[in-house]
Amino acid sequence: MRVQEKPPSSDQAGPQTVDRLWLSEETPRPVTVLHQSFLNGARTRWHSHRRIELLHASGGLLLLHTEIGTWTVPSGYALLVPADLPHELAAYGCCEMRAAFFTDEALGDAVPRSCRVIAVSELLDVSLRALASGPLLYDLGSRGGHLAALIVDEIREASEIQIALPMPQTPPLRKLARDMIQKPALAHDLDGWAEQTGVSRSTFTRRFRGETGLSFAEWRRRLRMLHTLTLQANGVPLRQAAVTAGYRNANALRDMMRRTLTTTVLPPSPELDR
Repeated sequence: MRVQEKPPSSDQAGPQTVDRLWLSEETPRPVTVLHQSFLNGARTRWHSHRRIELLHASGGLLLLHTEIGTWTVPSGYALLVPADLPHELAAYGCCEMRAAFFTDEALGDAVPRSCRVIAVSELLDVSLRALASGPLLYDLGSRGGHLAALIVDEIREASEIQIALPMPQTPPLRKLARDMIQKPALAHDLDGWAEQTGVSRSTFTRRFRGETGLSFAEWRRRLRMLHTLTLQANGVPLRQAAVTAGYRNANALRDMMRRTLTTTVLPPSPELDR
């Protein structure tokens, strides 16, 4: 793992910072899986890996930040990170995770070109735990090798969810996005946001979609949903999370999250029914 300077675009801070996670990622095996303790609220410094990485927490929420966006990994999901991609990782409400590393040859045509959040089947979960509990230098022709092959097969078959928060790249829109990440409840209308960036409403909406792939309204809904999931992972009640995320009340937040969670095939949150 290569530790790097933190890029100036990072928007969030955490109470604990880890120089690196102790991971033997480059063992002479095509697939390596390790258990890793990660305290609630901790985050790594900016770094990258020479191999493809898969991150899967036992509970809570993982947040991975890159220069181009943020990926949120709820319980029951995992994140595939391309090799050599600078990122930082933060954990909320979780204390144990598994980090798996793959050679390009191991994943073949499943090699990720960008970060991907995938569903973790029971079989993938069990296989990751089992391989992490065995020796690093497992016998390729025995149980370890079979588990590694099963992990790769399950990753190939896993469904993907689209809940990334892409960041715009031009300075005015990037500054606006940073401000909203810091304060999701900011409630200007489109004309107000356009005026803040010094362009017309139509230019603002066209540029925002062009740089993020999302309409501004969809991007803001996704930001507020991810902010809410993070607060919930930290034990914040839904009513309080609703106000912090910019909603009038918990019912409005429930409606938005139900629509969003349905379209992204995330499992419903038990908090939504309280």
